[in-house]
Amino acid sequence: MHNKTFVAAALLAAATMTLSACDSGDDGRKPVAVVSEDTSQKAATVLDQPFEKPDLVLTDTQGKKYDLREETSGHPTLVYFGYTHCPDACPLTMSNIAFAKKALPKAQQDDLRVVFVTTDPDRDTPAELGKWLKGIDPQFIGLTGDFSTIQAGARTLGISIEPTTKDKNGKLVSMHGTQVIAFSPKTDAGYVLYGEDATVDDYTKDLPRIVKGENP
Repeated sequence: MHNKTFVAAALLAAATMTLSACDSGDDGRKPVAVVSEDTSQKAATVLDQPFEKPDLVLTDTQGKKYDLREETSGHPTLVYFGYTHCPDACPLTMSNIAFAKKALPKAQQDDLRVVFVTTDPDRDTPAELGKWLKGIDPQFIGLTGDFSTIQAGARTLGISIEPTTKDKNGKLVSMHGTQVIAFSPKTDAGYVLYGEDATVDDYTKDLPRIVKGENP
């Protein structure tokens, strides 16, 4: 289940852009990102006020400490919050990015950092994350850790995530925002946002510019 609500202000006029979701759960504490162009027909939203990269120190799939800022500094980076038991958006989003990444030259593929941060750390152990991501792209980075730390990091990017709960059928579900944030290798700032509807063609078209820190 996914909650995906993103707030944008266009120049001097504030407007709310609600993206499709399976459920609600807006905590009302998301930061406002500013855009100055009509992005309704684009997969990518270029932000006039980029997000600062979250100060997250978590555990990678090898069980080692991973400092997000330090490890991805100077590299084009895509960050997504989700969970391995997700039935739809998470595997689709990661697969779309993986497919698009293969169209890049080898050097750019190696430079790109794609970071998947779990929203369900109780089930997504380093081993489980590693197994799941290996089937999508072995170069993808999986991170897990304390839920409150992950939630706070997501919130700095305007992404809402909730603790894993049981639905009416007794199935464990994790409600989370489904945005992908692209960070520039030039500034390390999160300057481009993608919603759940971004396709493999969108990522294939945009990644050659993203890896250079250019606007898609």
